[in-house]
Amino acid sequence: MTGPRPLVVVGDVVLDEDIDGVATRLSPDAPAPVVDVTADRQRPGGAGLAAALAARGGRDVTLVTALGDDPASDVVRSALRERVRLVELPLDGSLPVKTRVLASGRPLVRIDRGGGTPGAPDAAVREVLEQAHAVLVADYGRHTVRALRTELAAAAARRVPLVWDPHPRGEAPVPGARIVTPNAAETRALGGDGAGDSLRAHAKRGSDLADRWRAAAVAVTLGERGVMLTLPGGGTPMLVPAPYRADGDPCGAGDCFAATTAAALADGALPEEAVQRAVAESAAFVAAGGAGNPALWRTPPPARPARTRETDPFSLAREVRARGGTVVATGGCFDLLHAGHVGLLESARRIGDCLIVCVNSDASLARRKGPGRPLNHLADRVRVLAALGSVDAVAVFDEDTPAALLSTLRPDVWVKGGDYAVEDLPEAEVLRAWGGQAVVLPYLDGRSTTLLARRAAEAAVRSGPSPA
Repeated sequence: MTGPRPLVVVGDVVLDEDIDGVATRLSPDAPAPVVDVTADRQRPGGAGLAAALAARGGRDVTLVTALGDDPASDVVRSALRERVRLVELPLDGSLPVKTRVLASGRPLVRIDRGGGTPGAPDAAVREVLEQAHAVLVADYGRHTVRALRTELAAAAARRVPLVWDPHPRGEAPVPGARIVTPNAAETRALGGDGAGDSLRAHAKRGSDLADRWRAAAVAVTLGERGVMLTLPGGGTPMLVPAPYRADGDPCGAGDCFAATTAAALADGALPEEAVQRAVAESAAFVAAGGAGNPALWRTPPPARPARTRETDPFSLAREVRARGGTVVATGGCFDLLHAGHVGLLESARRIGDCLIVCVNSDASLARRKGPGRPLNHLADRVRVLAALGSVDAVAVFDEDTPAALLSTLRPDVWVKGGDYAVEDLPEAEVLRAWGGQAVVLPYLDGRSTTLLARRAAEAAVRSGPSPA
């Protein structure tokens, strides 16, 4: 099959309404702002928004949801009919309506009204799920997913890619889900251990939930910090940072992330690839105005702000910690800087408030890599690294590992590229001494100093000796 593959979205649709206005005065009878309304917009929310986002680019999307005979259901049908195929469960009651009142783009209050009980699925609903190539569950705690749990369990048992976007008042994911996508607050409400906001705490909660749900992976969305992809049984998670800081309306960002993840898995992407694609799409979606302006999702990213540089790594780490920031460190030989290094460093810098690179000395590198190395001596390697906009400071270590250096720097996060496995990260144990977290970041495949050096040597042999 060529082109985007079909996707089935299952879940609760709501009608989202934004009342925009300007507030320049307080009410005379209460200390409340008076909003002069300038615009009033309605659109499908919840699973309806997720389905519409998944259908971008011409994908065939079927939305299985509960709709009634009320005006809100009619608005949703009209808005979605041109974008997705609707397969309905009967709704006893009215569709939920969530109204945000905004002043100069800032939410003042949200008003929720309506609600009903979904009926039992019919043969058409069961047929859609039985024939699904991939499924996204967008559970908003309104019981549509409960009505379809048996059919969803069958889909997971058939090993189709199934992405589950959970809700604290909703259903637990069925066993076998490929990726579950709670946000940080939801992992706490769903029974995660503790209330800490460190990456270590998020990683533990995600892994614990993956064990409980028997899910292949749990992707914890962390807003502007990116997404933590965790696996059952603990181990080193993968942190996928946002490609840039998106300052728009975050409303609907979770739906965008879940929809993009499910669409990527439907097309055959690996979970790591799907999450990377979804993080980038979500950042663009927020920058374009979020759910309030979905047509602007292709808006170019804003320019990255300039950063000040502090060359001493230890004083920099102390300064960042003193103001409550996050110290990120990574390490390696960096003997011949290549695109894989650059991508890793740029991603690592987006995790926190500074990036310190721990680099092997010449003697340490020679012991690690063998005869003929380093290709570039320490002073040159440090100078090249320090010139990168993503690097705030460089620290050098003479030992075979950076463990002693890390004990002095005490970073909050230690980063390595995705070509490392958990058993290759002895630094993870070192960081636990002060509550730090080791993570693996996606790595640009097929790039390595050793490979580049071999290619250069082979090219030199083919070209022969230089003429006298």
